Amino acid sequence: MYHSLLFDLDGTLTDSQEGITKSVDHALRTVAGIVTADLSTLTPYIGPPLVDGFMENHHLDAETAVRCKDAYRARYEKVGLFENRVYDGIPEALGRLQDAGCTLALATSKPEAFALRILEHFGLSKYFTVVCGATMDGRISQKDEVIGETLRRLENPAPEDTIMIGDRRHDVLGAKRHGLRCLGVLFGFGSEAELREAGAYALAATPQAMAGWLLEAQ
Repeated sequence: MYHSLLFDLDGTLTDSQEGITKSVDHALRTVAGIVTADLSTLTPYIGPPLVDGFMENHHLDAETAVRCKDAYRARYEKVGLFENRVYDGIPEALGRLQDAGCTLALATSKPEAFALRILEHFGLSKYFTVVCGATMDGRISQKDEVIGETLRRLENPAPEDTIMIGDRRHDVLGAKRHGLRCLGVLFGFGSEAELREAGAYALAATPQAMAGWLLEAQ
């Protein structure tokens, strides 16, 4: 059993598609004049750092991408944060893991201030010993940087006793940068193919299966 568990937020604990895609659409419209007819096409923005997303998905230059990030955050912090829902079974899964003696930490590319508000709003704060996210000034933004800071706050637990849990390839790759395995979850926004290609150690189809695997893993 792993004792130090690092959880992603979007697509792992909560279904944040509505708030994120509406805020991305707002940013693209107001800053770049780009209109998106189908907001579901904006789901690739869920998970990775925002500036990277604007540059990779819409081929914006760095300056415009930063302006889009600022416009996104202006809407997101007012209304987008709570256009969101906890996946069915997540509170029960987190409770099982906590009761088994695991230390739970949040490691998200979302700004830490936003992550704290979301956890508090949905009653999930009580499960987490550490909550770590990106900094507003960009000092910490990439997933491997977030994971590194999370491990530091956890006082550097042994890699063989620590695992990342997430739904996108950057969760897997960020974990690898620190010598950690990653359990990929299939109820979020990344596909099975994406997670396998990135090198996820194992996959879980439901929150219940996720908790069961973590408790039984050797």
